[in-house]
Amino acid sequence: MTGVADPAITDPVTDAPAITVVVVNFNGDDYLRGCLASLARQTFTDFETIVIDNASSDDSLASIVEQPERTTILRQVENLGFAGGNNVGARAGRGRWLALLNPDAEAAPDWLANMMRAVERRPTHRMVACLQISLHEPDKLDGAGDCYLAYGYAWRGGFEHKLVDAPDAGECFAPCGAAALYPRDLFLESGGFDERYFCYHEDVDLAFRLRLRGERCQYVPDAVVRHAGSGVSGRSSAFAVFYGVRNGVWTYVKNMPGRLLLLTMPVWFVGSLMLLLRGAVRGVFVPTWRGFGAAFKGLGPALRERRELKAQRRISLGKLAAALIWNPFSYLGRSIQVRPFPDGQSEIRSTSANARKT
Repeated sequence: MTGVADPAITDPVTDAPAITVVVVNFNGDDYLRGCLASLARQTFTDFETIVIDNASSDDSLASIVEQPERTTILRQVENLGFAGGNNVGARAGRGRWLALLNPDAEAAPDWLANMMRAVERRPTHRMVACLQISLHEPDKLDGAGDCYLAYGYAWRGGFEHKLVDAPDAGECFAPCGAAALYPRDLFLESGGFDERYFCYHEDVDLAFRLRLRGERCQYVPDAVVRHAGSGVSGRSSAFAVFYGVRNGVWTYVKNMPGRLLLLTMPVWFVGSLMLLLRGAVRGVFVPTWRGFGAAFKGLGPALRERRELKAQRRISLGKLAAALIWNPFSYLGRSIQVRPFPDGQSEIRSTSANARKT
């Protein structure tokens, strides 16, 4: 649904910027203030910022104190979710590149500069994942790229591990949508985020679809953000559990090629039973059960998309299998899975602990 631009903060400059940064806000409160202030302090300045406000009911927009020079706010008349909101921002943008930043994340001053430097150094990896540090526990990781278990489960690599465990640059499966970079035309041509997802797993789903088309993702440890991690929705809320379970099933069924799907489904089934058991122990059995129910009820579109993705696939089964994680214990431990680049050449290492503490 088309939003309404706030003319008071719509930049009149007509020259297309290098990057469109999209921030999707829903009752972001003080988080949004910190997010936009961090963008206002970027050393790379050739960018525009589009804030998609998903019909917030709080005063988060009114509380903005510092913002980038070229900022547009598009107020939506209903909550489009993270997926729909980012799609609106991507279509409204003019940049060659599309950077996504969560409203509960704050970017280091050289965040954009280091992502641009990375794609110039390695143009074969056009998706960019960032080093995410916990906003509230600065000695802990929030994530180092997204990982995908061959049996249908995804996680942020190194979530809640010690910051000193952060890896050097390399290839990972996907960027976390909380802080990511894509070519904007590629994002739009691929359909952007699946708006049926609303939120959760839409970033992994997109990366899986792009990987099927032959795209690759690099993890850039110098591109640093501090992320609250579900600071608005709540990581263990019934809302997060329901959408996480439902969308996880859709991502697996939609994207996994047939032979790998048949090979991995027995383990996926066991994992699903374990998720239900864990839900019962943690008091979220009902939203877990509802998530599986909604996933199976809505499988029709996912199965239709399978056929389209099969026609678009440019990657061999062997290369795709090599990009997946096969050890189930990696998922249980939220392990970090950043691999050396395929050509065997190491990239420039992170500019040390000082950069990570920016």
